This record gives sequence, structure tokens and C-alpha cells, in this order.
Amino acid sequence: MSHDASNAPNQNAMNRRTFLSALPFTGYSIIVLADRLPPAPYQPASVEDIRARLDALSPRRDSGARPTGEPNMRLVELETDFLVAGGGLAGVCAAIAAARHGARVVLVQDRSRLGGNSSSEVRMHVMGANSRHPGWREGGILEELRLADAVGNPQRSWELWDLLLYDKVISEPNITLLLDTTVFAASRQGDRIQLVMARCDRSEQIYRIRAKFFCDATGDSRLALEAGAEMRVGRESRSEFGESLAYEAPDSLTLGSSVLFTARHYDRPMPFTPPAWARKITREHLRMRRITSWEYGYWWIAWGGDRDIIRDHERIRFELLSIALGVWDYIKNSGDHPSSAAWALEWIGMIPGKRGSRRVVGDYILTQHDLMNGGRFDDAVAIGGWPMDDHPPQGFDRSDLAPNVAVATPSVYNIPLRSLYSRNVANLFMAGRNISCSHVAFSSTRVMATCAVVGQAVGTAAALCLERNLTPRQLYQDKAALRRLQQVLLRDDQTIRGVVNEDPDDLARRARLTASAQAGEARAVNVIDGHTRDYPLGEGKVEVHHWAAPVEGNEAWIELDFERPQRVREVQITFDTGFQRMLTLSAQASVNRNIIRGPQPETVRDYLLEGRIPGGAWRELAAVRGNFYRLRRHQFEPVELEAVRLRVLATNGDPLARVFEIRCYA
Repeated sequence: MSHDASNAPNQNAMNRRTFLSALPFTGYSIIVLADRLPPAPYQPASVEDIRARLDALSPRRDSGARPTGEPNMRLVELETDFLVAGGGLAGVCAAIAAARHGARVVLVQDRSRLGGNSSSEVRMHVMGANSRHPGWREGGILEELRLADAVGNPQRSWELWDLLLYDKVISEPNITLLLDTTVFAASRQGDRIQLVMARCDRSEQIYRIRAKFFCDATGDSRLALEAGAEMRVGRESRSEFGESLAYEAPDSLTLGSSVLFTARHYDRPMPFTPPAWARKITREHLRMRRITSWEYGYWWIAWGGDRDIIRDHERIRFELLSIALGVWDYIKNSGDHPSSAAWALEWIGMIPGKRGSRRVVGDYILTQHDLMNGGRFDDAVAIGGWPMDDHPPQGFDRSDLAPNVAVATPSVYNIPLRSLYSRNVANLFMAGRNISCSHVAFSSTRVMATCAVVGQAVGTAAALCLERNLTPRQLYQDKAALRRLQQVLLRDDQTIRGVVNEDPDDLARRARLTASAQAGEARAVNVIDGHTRDYPLGEGKVEVHHWAAPVEGNEAWIELDFERPQRVREVQITFDTGFQRMLTLSAQASVNRNIIRGPQPETVRDYLLEGRIPGGAWRELAAVRGNFYRLRRHQFEPVELEAVRLRVLATNGDPLARVFEIRCYA
């Protein structure tokens, strides 16, 4: 049983609307123009452009206007296409996706670091579909980030992960980034948000931001709250959606928050004395919670799901620190773990990593049934696959219960567009752990890799809505536009189960394929079969959708021949980056065991791209050395070509050259 939410309008009037619109503000606008869909190859902003955007956030001329009650705060007015509130992985991927498709974006993050629970402030490794379904690692922008981190951060520094995310965002010409800035109010006209208010006390500035579309990626749904969006909190009854994993009666409880810690080994004993307020942990407290190592711990140090997860923030922080330090005291001083003598705490989180909070109601509420049947939606835009992983709300205080109960889905599942926009606020998207779903479904969709690919879907959808002047609901209703959205997502390496490349503009789909060699089922024709990954079939079997050939004599090649000359200006290649392995940043030894912190060996490193012009001569279109990315786009002056050839000169270690897809565009 699935659930379509009704389209009934919200009856709650916006009590801040008149106030916000009447504020005596005089401000400034940031306007950045760019082409819209389809995407161009990534071109980072120049240093001068970055400085100009940042200078515009603090205008040298002060109009003197001040908001009521804020005599020392200056107003800066921004105008944009797409406002993203929240700079976790969902917000980062939403902002980057929209910006790369031509939307002007303002990204507002209430902390000094991007990445949310994956940042150095919390240090949770990014997990998703492939954790229980090996071979289903997420692609797209998240894969780009993972690969860049693996290559540029082999030492596994969390601060360098923060810096990578900052670099990716600040280098996008179409993104204006506001760190240390909190959205605190919104104004609606009818069923549409007109503007939001955000404040940065570090810069003593208040921003009034007007946009056409908005995305709540705050986790706590702060923007949705201010906009009057319909929301849910807590756990539904079993009878509401017929979910076997739901509870008999509904309640307002959710999953608790956690703090993590890391420890380091030294060449001498390292004593530890806990503060007086640390809990005294006994073996009985830990009988359902295993301590097998302590370089990184522990997700099961959780608390607060039976409290107000937002308003009780300080109490929750205190209790989590008291538990974490008590657990470390037990490890060091109980006598049960003598090999911990030379270990010392290196870092402990001071910001609780939240799991559950408010969820925004969309046109569709995702449920347990959808996750179990694979998510059969005509508007599928992203995949998930983490188990339905529920935790007792009391967390560590329920030492008599297992810290979680995880029920795996039979396979990865699709997530629909209708769960990613508000049903009563017409221009509000949501991305991350606040999408439209039941509590049971949320216990799976909440993990960061799933949030990231949802963010990419939302950012791309927002850009398409801008291009075609559609609301998110109208985008769903316009089936041609919806198919266009799915095809654009596939072109950007987003995985949607059951949806393949049918892009009519892709000239490669009509080409004839030849190659230097073919390894088994990895045939040349696979690069135009519409699939960009191999599919695990179980028991070690794989449905193959790539081409592979030995790099013999320092080269392997694959060629696309057109029936007649075609005018080509772009070639896109999708390489193999080892989706059968996990790839994330983690401080946990067991997680790192099979992770390669560097270029993935299957990936083509050095290659030449050539085109055959009428008459038979070959022309070089691109030459690349040192590649480690999965998706590469090459644009050049349009040229009439009879054929396109990819010459692989070297991989990052694998004896076979591997390619999943080649596309060509006029």
C-alpha cells in the first residue's frame, strides 16, 4: 500500500508575510547569467570571479536602512533563481547540480563547514545503497566527490574533506555561498515562497533573498517550517499505511542523535581521567553494544529520540558527551580492555549528529511497501538501498534493547520526484532526510549517500522548472518534461533503476562499434546499450554493460562509425571506477579494509579522443593524462565527423581498459 498525499491547500496563514515584506530594507542584488540545460564541461570560476561574488555580499556602500530591533545589523538583498537552505551533502549536490545546469544559486549553511554529518564536525562516513547491495555505489556528483577525496586525501583527513566540498562549491560560477548563516523567516504570497530571511552574526548582516524556487536541505526542515509547509514528526501507526515494521500506535518519537570520537595509538601508556559528570558505564550497559576496537566509535552512542530533538539540543549534547566519555573511561579503566593502555582520545564531536526530525509532506509519501517492491514509479529520479534501520528513541538508555533493528530491502529501490517537493508550497523542494516518507521508509532514506543523490535530482529538477517555467508538480504532470528530467539525470551519471539512455540527441546511439579487442561479455556494443553500470545478479554473477579490452602494445581502442558524417561538438565518456567496492572517508579500520585511497585501478588514466573527418584523416579532439574521474566531457569547435575513436593508453593499474558509455552530441 502506497500513499498519494492530497493536493489540499494549506489553511495556515503566514503570520510573518506582511512583516517581512514591509521591512524598510535597501539592498543589493547578485545576478549571474548562464546557459541552461544541457550541461557544459565543468569550468571552475576564476579567482577574480570568486572575489567579486564574495565582495558583493558585503557592499561598501551602506544605505543606513536597518530592520526593526536590529540597529547594528546591515541588510544585503540578494536575487537568485534557486535558494538552497542547508549545506550537508544533499544541499551541496542540489546546489552544484542546479548551478551546472545554468541556475543562479544561493547556498545557505548555518555552520562554517559544508558536508553536514560527513564533515569534520561529526565525522560519519557516507553510506548508501551499496552497503547492503554491493555493486550499487551511487554515481553522479557524489561519485565525483568521492573520487576527488580518495585521490587528493589519501591520509584520510576530515578537514581536507571539508576543504574539498568548499572548493567544489566556491568554484562554481553560479553559486553564491553563505556560511555561518541561518535561515530564520520566509514570506509567502499565496502558495509560493517569495523571499527568505537569513542572518550571519559573524558578518553582522541580514540577507533578504528572493528566488523563484527554494530547497529545504536543512535536515530539521527549518525553511519548510517558516514557509508553512505541511510536515510530519514521529512514527505513524501500523494501520495508516499497512506497514509491518510500523508501531501499533502513532507517536512523536524519532531516532536519537549521536556523537562520535576518534583515538590514536601512542608508544607509551596514555592515562585518562573522565570529568565528574561523565556517566559510569558498566558491563551491563554494554551487553547489547559491542566494543571490538576503539580507533573510531560509536554510532550506538545515541540519545534524545524521546525528547524534542530540536529544542532540547543542549541537553542532548550534554548527555551524549557524558555517555561517550563514560564509554571511553570503561575502555581505558575497567580492566576489560588492557590493550587500550597506549590509546588516547584524539577528537570527540561537539555537535550531535542528528538522524530524525521533521519530514515535509509531498504529493507522494514513500512507504515500506515502495522500498520492498523496488520503487516502481514513473517519476523515479534517484535510488536508495540502505536497510530500514530503526533505533530505539531512548538510545543508550535502553541497554536492554539492541541499538538497532535493520531489515534489508530485497534490492535497491527508486525514489519518486513527487516525494521531493511540498504538496502545499508550490515552489519548495526538499532534499535529504526530510523528504516525504513514512518513518519506516525514512529509516532507510535518511543516510547521506541517498540524501546526496536526492539532492542532485532536486537541483536538476529545479533547473528544468526554471527553463520551462513549471512548478515541481507541473514537471511531474508534464510527462515529456519528466522524461527529459530523467534523461538529463542519466546523462549526469545519476542511477535510476530501470531507466536507460534514450536521449534522441545522442548521436552515438546510431553508430556502428568496432574495437581493438573484446574481453568476454564486455563487448564494444555495450557502450551504447543505454546502461552505465554492471548489475549484480547474486552469487558472484554480474550482468555486464561495459566494454573491456587488454591495453596491449600500449593501447586499446574503441571506435564509433556513423552511417553518414555527423556534426559533433561534444563527446562524453563514462569510465569504470570500481563500483563493486565501497568508497568513502572513514576513521574505522574495518570500513577502510577494502577501500582504495587513490585512483581506482579500473579507471582509464591516459587517453586520446580522435575524430575522422570526411576524406579519412584523423583529428585529435582531446588528450588527457592522469584521469581518475568516472564521467568526462569534452567539447570542441563543431566538426563534421565520420567516426569517433577513443584510444586508451594506460589505466590506473588494471590490465584492461574499461568503458561503460560513450555519447556524442552536435
